[in-house]
Amino acid sequence: MSQEVSIHHGDRALMAHFTVPKNASGVVIFAHGTGSGRNSPRNAHVARILERAGLATLLLDLLTASEGALDESTLHFRFDIPMLAQRMVTATDWIHSQPTMQGVPIGYFGASTGAAAAIVAATHRPRLVHSVVSRGGRPDLAGAALTSLWVPTLLIVGGADPTVLAVNREAARKICGRHEVAVVDGATHLFEEEGALDAVAHMAASWFQSTLHGRQESGKPPVDHDEDEAYEHVLEGAIVAGETRDR
Repeated sequence: MSQEVSIHHGDRALMAHFTVPKNASGVVIFAHGTGSGRNSPRNAHVARILERAGLATLLLDLLTASEGALDESTLHFRFDIPMLAQRMVTATDWIHSQPTMQGVPIGYFGASTGAAAAIVAATHRPRLVHSVVSRGGRPDLAGAALTSLWVPTLLIVGGADPTVLAVNREAARKICGRHEVAVVDGATHLFEEEGALDAVAHMAASWFQSTLHGRQESGKPPVDHDEDEAYEHVLEGAIVAGETRDR
């Protein structure tokens, strides 16, 4: 089953491609990166491989059409990680409310700045989100959320993307739960090299299959921070306005 869906977030409607293969063992919500959306060919390619591995996928627009148009010229929204994360939370609650998804574990796949939104959102829904994968991500933009992240997290980076690789290795040191940094040799930031994106997709599929149904490793029980008024993520690090667009 594959369909276009509209997910209501306050007075806004977020569009998404929702695909559910037969006997889906999990569902992965995609958080797209800078200047990208549900029609991203790279994330669509990864989604097809995850679906063949038995995982449902939700390719989500984190911005509305009008917001996306404004962001193209102003960069007003793409680095607003708390706002993007809250929209991931809304999509997570929507998935959880679907009759066909009852009891199906949820994972996140975040690309570029979408990885930061996925990490922050995962700390707000630790009872629902069981796994996170980042592709060429900016986990540093998740700030203090990294130290609250107990969800198993895989950070995939291109070996020929040294700046982002260094950022991911530094961010990984702050993650509390199980985590790995996986390097795709010879790949640059957008994984445009032959076979690079396939390698990402198969790494992600393997990670989700091994972690979605496992128990979270944590030194304390998961806390839903939406119920904690004192909880606030403080974003750290510089924002790079000219970051490569992730299509």
